[in-house]
Amino acid sequence: MSPNSRPTPSALLSSIILAVAFSGHGNSARADADLFFSDLPIVASVSRLPQRRADAPSAVTIIDSATIRASGARSLNDIFRLVPGFQTFAQSDIPARVNYHGIADDQDYSPRVQVLVDGRSLHSPLFRGGVNWALIPVALEDIDRIEVVRGSNTVSFGTNAFLGVINIITFDPALVQGTSVSLNHGSQGVRDYTLRTSAPFGEVGRFRLTFQQTRDDGLDHRSVPLENQDWRDRNLSRLLDLHANYQLGISDLLELHFGAIQGTRLIGRIHPVTGIPETGNPLRDLDEESAWLQVRWLRTFSDTSDFSLRYTFSQDSADGAYTHPGRLPGYNRIDTFGDRGTRQEIEAVHTFLPFSNTRFVWGTSWRHDVMQSKTMLRDKGKVSRDIGRIFANTEWKPNDWLTGNLGASYEYDQFAGKHFAPRASANFHLARDHTVRVGYTRAWRTASTLDYKANNWSSPTRAELVGNPDLPAERLDSWELGYLGNWRDLGMQLDVRVFREKLSDRLMNQIRVESNPFPNSTQAVQNIRTRGFELQWVWRPLEDTRITVGHANIRLDSEDNANGRRLAADRFDTPDPRSNYARSYNLYTALAENSAPRRSTSIMLQQGLPFGLDLSVMHYRVGKMKWSRNTNVEEKYNRTDLRLAYPFSIGPQRGEIAYTVQSLNGAHFEQRMQRVVDRRHWVSLRMDF
Repeated sequence: MSPNSRPTPSALLSSIILAVAFSGHGNSARADADLFFSDLPIVASVSRLPQRRADAPSAVTIIDSATIRASGARSLNDIFRLVPGFQTFAQSDIPARVNYHGIADDQDYSPRVQVLVDGRSLHSPLFRGGVNWALIPVALEDIDRIEVVRGSNTVSFGTNAFLGVINIITFDPALVQGTSVSLNHGSQGVRDYTLRTSAPFGEVGRFRLTFQQTRDDGLDHRSVPLENQDWRDRNLSRLLDLHANYQLGISDLLELHFGAIQGTRLIGRIHPVTGIPETGNPLRDLDEESAWLQVRWLRTFSDTSDFSLRYTFSQDSADGAYTHPGRLPGYNRIDTFGDRGTRQEIEAVHTFLPFSNTRFVWGTSWRHDVMQSKTMLRDKGKVSRDIGRIFANTEWKPNDWLTGNLGASYEYDQFAGKHFAPRASANFHLARDHTVRVGYTRAWRTASTLDYKANNWSSPTRAELVGNPDLPAERLDSWELGYLGNWRDLGMQLDVRVFREKLSDRLMNQIRVESNPFPNSTQAVQNIRTRGFELQWVWRPLEDTRITVGHANIRLDSEDNANGRRLAADRFDTPDPRSNYARSYNLYTALAENSAPRRSTSIMLQQGLPFGLDLSVMHYRVGKMKWSRNTNVEEKYNRTDLRLAYPFSIGPQRGEIAYTVQSLNGAHFEQRMQRVVDRRHWVSLRMDF
């Protein structure tokens, strides 16, 4: 019997939902924090202008701090199970990923969705231009809200915003009072500790300081057949994060962020019976670290004009080195994950109103990336890369029933050349609470530094991986039709997005264009068409009851581009095609067309109960999909999480005790058939002083 076919407590879950739906009102604070039903839900992550969601040129999902807490998530990637069209999986011996509309790669990172924390991009040259979700530099307790842009946004945020944007906004230090201590203890080795404090400095400054350690034993390798028990799993991370604000004057604010996160996880392979490490990938610790500094100056000229200047420095390092006994000296020490990547960025943004019915924002930025790796960039030392861009967005409101948005960006990349990205949308306000949106955008995604410059040799005469300096950028043409409706009397809101997208020159790494011993490289091989719809429905039938439903229906179709046709030309003519793209053609096609589930649904119930109890139940249904060529989630899976919390007071101190269980309905596969996600539960305690 497969893990997904175990009996599930669906009857019990249904009983819980029915019981709480008709229970008395509790003391939940969610009504105060709710963003969905406020008169003016404001977002700033689409055009970089503060806008009502009804005026924004793309669909936006807002996840507030109350929803994050109620979800019971321990890791940030779990939050995005609630967002229509997003996919993630539980971390194991590889870091979790977060994808939007699939388009997955044979790599461990997610390069096509921009992830920001207070304006700083988390994408790194060390991690192939993607995000390492094992090194997320923010504690969930510090997140005020997350704005998820469901649609391409390279106009506002550059190449990594190819498919969407995750903008994480942390609490202003002025809103954090006193000291908070919390812990999680539970099954599968869950041991988490968090200390957060806030205090003033000087007469006009305030800081927030957070330390957090998380640990677990990972997934259980013994839950799969013996022949698949060739892996082990454990995870540890430590985070230190400081955010300080200082009011320089009545019109000037200085923000300072700095911190570091360290992580260790077990990687490699081991013989499942003898316990002998695999020669080419032995069991070992991978030590990773990220450190950052960000300074931002904000100048307010008037009620309608401001200017900001931001400088960011970040450094990522990794060490997963081992010695290969079968290679020659000088080529036998291997570290495909190391060594170091740094990024410096300067950005200036100016917002103003040129006319009474028009708002305008423009900005420019310069980025300098440096990467070094003794294995992946052999004999190249430090490889640097400069990228400059300028962008502009304007919002035009000639009357009450129309909002127009225009945007464009121009980017020059030292490796990839010049690219122009336009966007246009029109929002028709059919009534006060009902808006229809029509929009088009063009986006570009440039390849990583390694894709252009890799130089990995296993001997003096054999290259394993080389860069491809002639890579084109991926291009996306996206059309969308959206609807946002709000029925205030019913406590109901509906957000629908219908989309058609064409991705041209999709890049794939580890392509061998000729027979062995020709090296691998990154190649543009496919064009992919994506179509479908997403919806998010929120209903608050009672003051302390909120139900949120997200659903996505996605179809992907692929065809070879000119280069792909050339590489696949001999797949029917010979039993041993020259290119591995031809030899594994069906797997590459399946990865393109099955990298997103056809249907996925999330349901979240938040319910206030008598005696001050708060209950939340999350249920996810995800169709079968592929994360890479050689991994399959061959069966759709269901997952149910539950959290029950009790806020309390002891004198002037406040606190909360909670019980959380993930995968309540038992074991299932989320990333590959050799990684079983089983029931995990823990008790949380938080005290505020």
